[in-house]
Amino acid sequence: MKLLMLGGTEFVGRAITEDALDRGWEVTVFHRGRHAPPPGAGSLHGDRTEPGGLAALSHGTWDVVVDTWSGAPTAVRDSARLLHGRVRHYVYVSSRSVHAYPAPAGLTEDGPLVDGSPDAGPVGYAEDKRGGELAALEAFGADHALLVRAGLVLGPYENIGRLPWWLTRMAQGGRVLAPGPQDLPLQYVDVRDLARWTLDAAGAGRAGAWNIASPSGHATIGSLLTACAAATGDRAELVWTDPARILAAGVEPWIELPIWLPAGELHDFMHGGDVSKALAGGLVCRPVEDTVNDTWAWLRSLDGAPPHRPDRPRPGLSPAREAELLTGPTG
Repeated sequence: MKLLMLGGTEFVGRAITEDALDRGWEVTVFHRGRHAPPPGAGSLHGDRTEPGGLAALSHGTWDVVVDTWSGAPTAVRDSARLLHGRVRHYVYVSSRSVHAYPAPAGLTEDGPLVDGSPDAGPVGYAEDKRGGELAALEAFGADHALLVRAGLVLGPYENIGRLPWWLTRMAQGGRVLAPGPQDLPLQYVDVRDLARWTLDAAGAGRAGAWNIASPSGHATIGSLLTACAAATGDRAELVWTDPARILAAGVEPWIELPIWLPAGELHDFMHGGDVSKALAGGLVCRPVEDTVNDTWAWLRSLDGAPPHRPDRPRPGLSPAREAELLTGPTG
C-alpha cells in the first residue's frame, strides 16, 4: 500500500505513520518541516495555510491519504480536491466532538451533529472538524471517505499534555489530589490502537463515520491514576477527594484536572459514546496500564520537555491550588 500522510510528525499522525511503516507500506509524509518524520518515510514539504502551500502534492498517486487536520476546513477541502483522482481513499481523523452538545450517553454515529462547512475559516474545534468531514465527503463521496471520529486520545507522543501532566505530577511524589469517585468510568483510545484500526479500515476500503474509543469503563479514573502512580515508582499518595469540594473551589475539570469530568451531562458526552460499531469492526483496546507505562517510558526518553501544541492550553493544577485543596477535608 502507498500512504500519503498529511502531517505525520507528531502524536496521531506519527503513530499512524509508524504503524504503516511497520506494515511495510510505502509512506510519504507531507509536512512543514518543523519536525522530522519517522525513519523510513519519504518527505514532501509545504504549509497548507499558505498560498501555493500544496504545490508539492501536485503530482503523485497513492492508495490512501490520511488527514488529521483540526484547523480551518478549507485546508481539508483544498487537499481533497487536489488529490481527487490520484488517491483511492481519503481518511479524515475527526472527533466525537462533532456531535451536537448536549448528547446522552450511548450516542451512536447517527446522532445530531454541529453545523460545519468545507468553505469555512476557523470557527471552533467541533465546527472545524465537521467542516473537514464535509470537505472529504464532497471530494471523495460517501463510498471513498472514511471519517474516524476519535474520542479522547492518549498514549506516547501526546502533545496536548493530559496524561503527561498526571505522570509528571505522580513522579514528583507526595500527596496528590485525586478527583473521585474512583469508579468513575473513562472512555479514551490509545493512539496506537487508533492507528492500527484506522489503517486496517483504510486497507479494507471502509467508509462512513466510525466512533473510535474504548468502551466506557474500559478504565476508570481510579485505575488510570493508580497506574500512573505505579509507573512512576509509587512515590505518590493518592488523596481521593469529593468532586463537590473540587468544583466548589472553582477547579476547572478537564483543564486543571486533565481527563477527569464529574458525573453528569458533560461526562456522558465525553465518556459515554456508543462504540459498538468499531468493536464489531475489529477495534482492540489495550489495557490502561500499557498506555500509561509506555507513555511514561516515552517521556523519560526525551531530552527536554515533552512537545506541546501552541494552540492548546497547558493542562494541570498549580501546586498552590493543589496544596490548598489538600489541607481541607477530602472524602
